[in-house]
Amino acid sequence: DVQLQAYGGGLVQAGGYLKLSCAASGFTFDEYSIAWFRQAPGEEREGVSCLSNDDGRAYYQTSVSGRFTIASDHAKNTVFLQMNSLKPEDTAVYYCAAVRDRCRWVYYNGRYYDANSYHYWGQGTQVTVSS
Repeated sequence: DVQLQAYGGGLVQAGGYLKLSCAASGFTFDEYSIAWFRQAPGEEREGVSCLSNDDGRAYYQTSVSGRFTIASDHAKNTVFLQMNSLKPEDTAVYYCAAVRDRCRWVYYNGRYYDANSYHYWGQGTQVTVSS
């Protein structure tokens, strides 16, 4: 079966850190771009980071650039999101997703928007940052 499973969410204080994991199975991992999204109550879903399948380039939302890092372990079919210097504004449910295409992010009015339609989605993991 095709599966994406997100792990690693939790409760941390502002300035702290968390590392999220996205474990993939049932498809050819290296042929897909893997992205992290988040959604907070009352807000639209937002692309957080994307690791592209064509050249391995990493993309970051403007609000997390310099604080978050995306990386992969190909042997384990897993993508990680290291989140440092966390802020209360980072509180959301975080989802990982996969698409058999390169990352396609469009910059508009100070933010990036993801232009892809993703094939597979994980279940999401809650990240809560207290002040």
